[in-house]
Amino acid sequence: MIDSEILLDDVRFAKAMLEKEKLSNADMVFALRNLLKLKYYPVAIKFFYDESEIEEFKQNHDYLVACHPYTFCHFSAASRQRGDILFGDKKTTGCSNARYLFGWKEFDESEVKSHLKYTKSKEQAERFVKTKPRLPEGLLAFATAPLHKAKFKVDVVHIICDVLQSYHIYNDYSSAMDVHPITPNLMMNSAVCGGAVWTFNNKTINIVPMCSSSYTSGKTEQGEINVYIPGEHFEAYVLRLLERTAEQGGASFPRTGETYPGFNVCKLCPFLTFKREEV
Repeated sequence: MIDSEILLDDVRFAKAMLEKEKLSNADMVFALRNLLKLKYYPVAIKFFYDESEIEEFKQNHDYLVACHPYTFCHFSAASRQRGDILFGDKKTTGCSNARYLFGWKEFDESEVKSHLKYTKSKEQAERFVKTKPRLPEGLLAFATAPLHKAKFKVDVVHIICDVLQSYHIYNDYSSAMDVHPITPNLMMNSAVCGGAVWTFNNKTINIVPMCSSSYTSGKTEQGEINVYIPGEHFEAYVLRLLERTAEQGGASFPRTGETYPGFNVCKLCPFLTFKREEV
């Protein structure tokens, strides 16, 4: 039986979750939606290098495939906003940037041309493209799914959130993994595919602003930002969020112990004060 009063009490909720021996994917998704007020599902990303893993995925998931070639960020957007479990491969990946980073396309002049609008010269564009991270050779396919629906071993978790939420995620990740400082890695014209590849290769968190066309192409709603966390680190990060909430009374950093991350500018206003009614 669901006890809504516990779910709406941050401290009781956090303590109840911490009593579990292990958090499920659904537990972690709900914790983020409940405490950080995430708007979208975190997306589980899987890169397949083994045919047996592909067969296992297909047997265990009610998945969809693309009707037309799409960008990798469109796959993630559909999983994030619609809850779709998706399977993609070289044929259904329509973005040349992603195909290059996934090892499904070699360096060529078309990649250089697509970056000329960002750079001072052709030589600089060529050099910038060659410095982008690429997956290890041999990628067969990929999958994206809402984290709570993923039955596969998750390689990377992709979160779309606002900047202040990303600040909270970074602080808790830093504390949980005992790493500081954290240096984001921005790649030109490769926000989602590059962000996921970089985190997969480097096994650490990354934060990346969206590509310039993400808003007009429907891949973001309100100019959000990307956060990528290695799948093997995700539970430790969520546990730290729960521990801090149980200890401090809420998830907010700017106002420790409050329920909304960040509240708003009025939180520091000396005129916005309240007191108990005198009786």
